[in-house]
Amino acid sequence: MNSQQKLDDYQLCIRALSDRIVEAQTPIRVLDAVKWDDGIRDAFLKAKGKQPPAVNRDYYLSRPLAFDAAAKKLEFQNIERDITRHLGQFNPVGQIMRRMCKEYRMVIRMLEARGTEDFGLISQELYGAATDAFHAGDPTLADLGLMLSDYLNNIAARGDLEDEPKVLGAADAVNILQQRLAGVFGDDTIRVFESDGILADAAAGADYIKIRSDARFNERDVKALEVHEGLVHVGTTLNGLNQPICTFLAKGPPSSTVTQEGLAILMEVIAFASYPTRLRKLTNRTRAIHMAEEGADFLEVFEFFREQGYGLEGGYSNASRVFRGSLPNGLPFTKDLSYLKGFILIYNYIQLAVRKGKLEQIPLLFCGKTTLEDMRTLRKLVDEGLVLPPKYLPPQFQDLNALSAWMCFSNFLNHLSLDRIEADYANIL
Repeated sequence: MNSQQKLDDYQLCIRALSDRIVEAQTPIRVLDAVKWDDGIRDAFLKAKGKQPPAVNRDYYLSRPLAFDAAAKKLEFQNIERDITRHLGQFNPVGQIMRRMCKEYRMVIRMLEARGTEDFGLISQELYGAATDAFHAGDPTLADLGLMLSDYLNNIAARGDLEDEPKVLGAADAVNILQQRLAGVFGDDTIRVFESDGILADAAAGADYIKIRSDARFNERDVKALEVHEGLVHVGTTLNGLNQPICTFLAKGPPSSTVTQEGLAILMEVIAFASYPTRLRKLTNRTRAIHMAEEGADFLEVFEFFREQGYGLEGGYSNASRVFRGSLPNGLPFTKDLSYLKGFILIYNYIQLAVRKGKLEQIPLLFCGKTTLEDMRTLRKLVDEGLVLPPKYLPPQFQDLNALSAWMCFSNFLNHLSLDRIEADYANIL
């Protein structure tokens, strides 16, 4: 962390308040608090998927949070009060920090409500709902999921775009990722290693990526991990840790999850690391959340994933993502909407920045765990020297010439009618 010796009193005040937010949020681990343990999975698999998971309100009460919820909410309230006292009501960086305090208090309320209807309602406030529109009159996330599923079905019907075989073991993936990320961040900046303690194929930390020891990969999988986990998730964390004043940018509340996952999926697309099976996984999660919002229970969502080709364990794993923190017949945990929602919002933001000639705004998405609503403020904070531009940027975002050219064409193509084009091309396609 950079030295505070050269900071003036105003900067030191911001740094102190920012550090308090970082420290206060440390014990809040949302995914750890909402996950179901192996015993729930094992019992479900033993029953061959015929009985809903044995999860109720008492299940969560028997797994207390790692902090005192009332004391933690008061701590954030006190920080918010001190931000106003020291920086005033309308100070730009103060407004960001106050919003973060409010959001963390809402996160705590959500975790207190595990196993109740309020859990799902607060989740929708934090992460959104599948029926949310992007803009007035536009399709919803649920509409997007169905539309993409139709496109993917047309692709799958060809039968010749099978996934590459997964011939790489965890050790191979570790070696390839370590070498590639060293070329971007430096030899010792990011550690890549095997781990037995994770459920996903990979997981990113502040300066590391863990690879599950028994996972198998192909070249495209490794490329996706490189850009998604490495260049975006770890890269933005390192850029946040590099901030000498606004240290809160190293830690992201739920609102930054949409930006993070949107950037990660966009990077997969423009780096040609994504593929239909990967996209189908994201659309299935969106459709499953929508089903649960409309009243489907765990067994119905589980059967949906079975219909999508998942086995017993895969169907359980995906369905449990939808209901973790909730009940098997409750409202869903909507965090997984962040991937497609974030992709659309980030793509639109970059398009608009190019259209208006504000290219300098685009790299600021990577200066830490940012949110779209703060981008104009972040630009001002960079100009004031309160926020440093990102030290680490993916190559695709370093080359604003190529990115802006692509977006210029994209802006024009958005004005064309695909229905009219389909009719005109009917005789040649």
